[in-house]
Amino acid sequence: MREQEGKWCGVLRGSVGNAGCNAEGNAGCKTVPHSRRRGFDAIRHKLIFAILGCCMAAAAHATPMALDVTGKISNTTDSAHRVFHFSEAQILAMPAHSISTSTSWTPKSTFTGPLLADILKEVGAYGERIEVHTYDDYTYTLPVSDTDRYGVIVAYSMNGKRLRISDFGPLFLIYPRDAYPAELTGAATDAKFVWQIKALIIK
Repeated sequence: MREQEGKWCGVLRGSVGNAGCNAEGNAGCKTVPHSRRRGFDAIRHKLIFAILGCCMAAAAHATPMALDVTGKISNTTDSAHRVFHFSEAQILAMPAHSISTSTSWTPKSTFTGPLLADILKEVGAYGERIEVHTYDDYTYTLPVSDTDRYGVIVAYSMNGKRLRISDFGPLFLIYPRDAYPAELTGAATDAKFVWQIKALIIK
């Protein structure tokens, strides 16, 4: 990113700084009017922001929807028998459930994805706690009992639109907060709404 940005900046700076110069260096250089310099600066900044925007968008779309589950599990998909890897196709093939609720970051919306309980069943989980890990290095631990009590889902869409890394995706842990106003409230509940999920460790 920085190398690309520097490349464009170098081209634009060269256009501004060497206007009217000959191949020998500064001899014969013309003074660039202030208004033209400002024009070149504006173009340079627009190009830089356009490049940065494209790179960020590409990164957002490049993040795969996948989930690795390790720890106290009976079923695995790797040769070492340590990990159960869910591909995007496998996640989408699981029964989808929806929860309509607001969160501290979103208005009331409909979130859709598989039940966390179904994911635990698929991997043969036998622990009591679930440690959730995210792409931005956040970790949260919840009791397995929450999965049945609240019907927690691992959402991949909001209002019918797939979640991206830039808006809580690719996977977002959703509790039915609005359905349990007396229980699911405050900072302790906010911590349960984990987004950008990439892995679970059953303990």
